[in-house]
Amino acid sequence: MTVADVMTYGAVSVTADEPYRELVDLIEMRSVNAVPVVDRFSRVVGVVSATDLLHKIEFAGGADPPRIFENRRHRQNRRKAAGMVAGELMTTPAVTVFQATTVAEAARIMETAGVRRLPVVDDLGRLIGMVTNRDLLKVFLRPDAAVAVAVRSIVDTGVAVEVFHGTVLVTGEVERRSVAEGLTARVAAVDGVVSVENRVVWTVDDIASAMPV
Repeated sequence: MTVADVMTYGAVSVTADEPYRELVDLIEMRSVNAVPVVDRFSRVVGVVSATDLLHKIEFAGGADPPRIFENRRHRQNRRKAAGMVAGELMTTPAVTVFQATTVAEAARIMETAGVRRLPVVDDLGRLIGMVTNRDLLKVFLRPDAAVAVAVRSIVDTGVAVEVFHGTVLVTGEVERRSVAEGLTARVAAVDGVVSVENRVVWTVDDIASAMPV
């Protein structure tokens, strides 16, 4: 399953000259925590998040004066606190994904970047929509029947597959131990699988026989 299967198309965006107050209104009205900033060609140039906007409160009244050895992130936050338009407030470059990005990869990108929303762009970097962490969870709403079909397509014919609420039970017999034990990881990688119960037995221990004496 890819981002295209779970994303929201036609996401709201702003340009770099969008005023601070309008950004606050937009985030509140749309109940989102971030808004992509685009140029005149609809290419994503950054993202303004609620956190970016909150720096104005954090540094209000000149609190926490500049330090001699201020780190880069603190300087950036102070600069954003003085920002009045999206171009001065946004985080750039924006972390984005493509429609063809897998749901699993999008989840890893979110975790690494520490974000909950990602702009979805085309090959030219133009905004198509947005995908959120909640959107990615839709993969686990995949019908059991569809999960079962997908699992059966990757296991041996001697393996039976049952699925209940995303939990996959595989039973049967295969020749090699390595194949039997490898099923758990292979099945777990199928979209919509919550957990795997592997009861497949084997007849030939190719793992032990391959170990040096």
